[in-house]
Amino acid sequence: MNFIDSKTKLKQEIFAYILLVVGSALFAVGDVMFVNPYLMAPGGTYGLSNVFNTLWPWKISLYAICMDVPLLVIGTWILGPKFGIKTIISTALIFLFTFILESTWGYNPVLHDGAITAANNPDLVMVPIPHNGGWFQPDYFLNTVVAGIIYGIAIGMIFRSGATSGGSDIISMILHKYTKISLGTLVMIVDSLITLTTFIAFGDIRLPIYSVIVIFIEGKVIDLVVDGMKSYKTMFIVTDELEAVRDYILNEVKRGGTCLTGTGLYNGSERKMIYVTLDRAGMIKLKSALYHIDPNAFVNIMESSEILGTGFRSLPTE
Repeated sequence: MNFIDSKTKLKQEIFAYILLVVGSALFAVGDVMFVNPYLMAPGGTYGLSNVFNTLWPWKISLYAICMDVPLLVIGTWILGPKFGIKTIISTALIFLFTFILESTWGYNPVLHDGAITAANNPDLVMVPIPHNGGWFQPDYFLNTVVAGIIYGIAIGMIFRSGATSGGSDIISMILHKYTKISLGTLVMIVDSLITLTTFIAFGDIRLPIYSVIVIFIEGKVIDLVVDGMKSYKTMFIVTDELEAVRDYILNEVKRGGTCLTGTGLYNGSERKMIYVTLDRAGMIKLKSALYHIDPNAFVNIMESSEILGTGFRSLPTE
């Protein structure tokens, strides 16, 4: 039994490191090929590095590593050893892939409206590609959507591997320790300030707006990668027809649940409540059946972002 568990754990670790490597490579692709050419800075040390790279030409990767390493050291000193080996490996891999890509590909955009030069089409609005002296007609919206998707897949894979993004998130964690402001709020504040640097540096209000759109799309895609496509609902059902509802859940919906006993606030009588988590199809099926089983039932339905345990995703091994 222990041998089987060891083999399973080894496979999980190998898969986690594959996710880490591929996610780090994708992050570099998103930053160098999609974000940097359009002068965007969607948060993080690499967002800030994009701005520095355009103002004072030096490699994005070098700017970022000069910020990431001190932040990891300071974060470990102030917060303790929260940053595991995978986060350190992820930081190193993103630096490596970004360095290779910007050294070979340069900072040319992938998405633009054709190979355009001022000589063959002088009527088009064109912008210079940073550092390379070329010209292209930008496709801001499509590039923003694709950048957000690539960033989201990349960071989602890194999260699923067990690593964290590190970087500017460490600043948020340190501020959280001393200010007690929620971590989510602080992350938004820090990333928003980074996106605003594009407006300060380049004077174009579109740039921070597009950067925010990248962050929004990225967040949605991260949720899909980490939690999967399936949507789950948690239902709390207060009913006088407990047995009928219980039988329907077990035999028709094919799910388990938990029966809780409570006391009604209005008249103090004892009430039974069923707690059950279902996918969207099962929730719709049960909700429709409740109308016929007990029209007077009280039902509370909530989104469930992550469900762990038997019948759902396995609990983490560590």
